[in-house]
Amino acid sequence: MKLLLLMSVFLLVSVSGNSQNLVDYKADDITKYMKGNRSDMNKEKVNNKSFRYLKYSDKNDSQTMLFFLDADSVCRNIRIVCNNNIREAKIRELDSSFSKNGKYRWIDNRSGKNYYIRLDDDEWSFTITIEPVK
Repeated sequence: MKLLLLMSVFLLVSVSGNSQNLVDYKADDITKYMKGNRSDMNKEKVNNKSFRYLKYSDKNDSQTMLFFLDADSVCRNIRIVCNNNIREAKIRELDSSFSKNGKYRWIDNRSGKNYYIRLDDDEWSFTITIEPVK
């Protein structure tokens, strides 16, 4: 019984780990999370005078994660751009981690706050956006 419980917890953590909602986290906490939980993603140096964000890409360049930060270095929006070849796997991941709220739409409720998650298709890629419900 303990083994079954342990395996269930491990499965839940590994499934939800890739789709972790880091909105409202400080930049340092995002960096620590990504280093400890997403070693498949490489942090890239970004110089942009219009937006403050952290950028991570995987080794195969099949997905890029952008964490948009406010003036206090708190994440206010996440955008994940992925190649279409991982689309179905990402949809399954989102379906298993969050509450469905329409076609390619999900809701994450964390600490009494709701976060809107949507998947938008482009010609060669798709984008997942995570942001607080306004």
